[in-house]
Amino acid sequence: MREEALTEIDIPGLKRFIRGKVREVFDLGSQLLIVATDRVSAFDAVLPTPIPGKGKILTQFSLFWFGYLRGVVGNHLLSSDVGKYPEPLGGFEEVLSGRSMLVAKAERIDVECIVRGYLAGSGWREYRRKGKICGVRLPQGLREGDRLPQPIFTPTTKATKGHDEPMSFPQLVGLVGEERAEILKRISLSLYEKALDYSLSKGLVLADTKFEFGLLDGEIIWIDEALTPDSSRYWPADEYKPGQAQRSFDKQYLRDYLRSIGWEGGTPAPHLPPPIVDELIRRYEEALRRLSSE
Repeated sequence: MREEALTEIDIPGLKRFIRGKVREVFDLGSQLLIVATDRVSAFDAVLPTPIPGKGKILTQFSLFWFGYLRGVVGNHLLSSDVGKYPEPLGGFEEVLSGRSMLVAKAERIDVECIVRGYLAGSGWREYRRKGKICGVRLPQGLREGDRLPQPIFTPTTKATKGHDEPMSFPQLVGLVGEERAEILKRISLSLYEKALDYSLSKGLVLADTKFEFGLLDGEIIWIDEALTPDSSRYWPADEYKPGQAQRSFDKQYLRDYLRSIGWEGGTPAPHLPPPIVDELIRRYEEALRRLSSE
């Protein structure tokens, strides 16, 4: 029997820094506390049905990847050991355990750094219309699910409300400057390529993902979440077959269900039936199991 879902958390004495669709972020001065709830979002809306245990799985993904890829770029993670958290967090160990991270407070760079190694999702839809994605021209004749000749960097805006909008690389340069844009591209591609190699060795195809970065003492560091099924597209490698949509271990399963009932955003957001909730968390658990297998 699954534990009760956590959808809200308040910590007396702590100011809420940001309330995201899934994460609650609290301000501790030079540090932040990130708590991953069991809320789930799709099509820019938080659904009324939570996914019990989802926040803990997302946190375990982030902890793993921040550790595995720390040689590529520094990140904001300070600790996930709730017993060593500072006051006033004492007394909240039970609710924070497994779903929280104490991180350094960085100045966020307002860009979603998306890397695509396979043709899927919105990238596939744009390729069919234009033969390119975010200004990056691709070879003709590619099929849905095909591995790209090389991973591509396709940034978007970081919208506080509504949809993130695709950006060309020249637009990114105009936003953050040429040097910083080149660094973001290089780091993003390097993180993805190393993560893809590791994932494939564990029976997972990491089709695409998004990264967020911030500035700490003038240096670019990796922030937010790290290669979770909420921010990435994972496929079972043993079932991978290009030329069609793939079975996924990520939120694509939820999006497909919502489209099947005719909902792609707006209010009211629909409730999820128990079989959909159970199957979504099972897929997230399977991805984590494969990733962490010996």
